[in-house]
Amino acid sequence: MSATTDFIPLNLCVLTVSDTRTADNDSSGDYLVAALGEAGHRLVERALLPDDIYRLRALVSKWIADEGVDGVLVTGGTGFTGRDSTPEALLPLLDKPMPGFGELFRAISVDEIGTSALQSRAFAGVANGTFVFCLPGSTSACRTGWEKLIRAQLDARTRPCNLAGLRPRLRER
Repeated sequence: MSATTDFIPLNLCVLTVSDTRTADNDSSGDYLVAALGEAGHRLVERALLPDDIYRLRALVSKWIADEGVDGVLVTGGTGFTGRDSTPEALLPLLDKPMPGFGELFRAISVDEIGTSALQSRAFAGVANGTFVFCLPGSTSACRTGWEKLIRAQLDARTRPCNLAGLRPRLRER
């Protein structure tokens, strides 16, 4: 895979997982929507759901079944409380996990929040040819994930390689 000199906008969905956030105070979702737009990508759909495994699975399944969706950004539900269930809901949907994403996210987070980084269960992978990135619910964690990992990998110009360049080949069987 080689990097290109042309930017290729991707079609992305944003999901906030929270029992307490509303459309009026979803700063993490707001950040991700603004950041993907500023980067030149297109927002396909945005949603806010409570921590409910089956509702999360149903919506993300719908998005990954849509060939017009290139990626899903999820914020929230990745902690350790009894209601945090994003990994349990979405890991079973992944065809290929991306272990390096969670590892790098936690490594970067140590510099920002110290050993509290070990409480993050951030993860990513590919499901039906669609990228799925799951971040903690704080706006600062979303900023870290987007600015230090996701943005560059969703830009086909990133060298030596990037996830965006793999997109045409993700559904190969």
